[in-house]
Amino acid sequence: VQLQASGGGLVQAGGSLRLSCAASGRTFSSYVMGWFRQAPGKEREFVAASSVSGGSTYYADSAKGRFTISRDNAKNTVYLQMNSLKPEDTAVYYCAADRWRGAPVSTIGAAYDYWGRGTLVTVSS
Repeated sequence: VQLQASGGGLVQAGGSLRLSCAASGRTFSSYVMGWFRQAPGKEREFVAASSVSGGSTYYADSAKGRFTISRDNAKNTVYLQMNSLKPEDTAVYYCAADRWRGAPVSTIGAAYDYWGRGTLVTVSS
């Protein structure tokens, strides 16, 4: 699976962005999809994840109530809608895919098999 994230950019605090991650291949619906981010000088952290159907979603505390993950299996795409952005949301955002084998959705990056190259989100104050 190859992943390509897009949609990053510069936005003022309080603004919104929608990230997209397009996946290659015909088995997209077999993968749990996650979003992670890495801010300068910090470790990568979990942001959000979606079950294979999109029926279950999971969020980091920092994302709850502001971010929404969704997926369109027909388009092989996962999205991250980010609202009420804060300067501390500034980071490179990565999408990742985890081949689902029946285990609970993971919030740990090491569980994910494939990663996109990342898209930079900069939130100015």
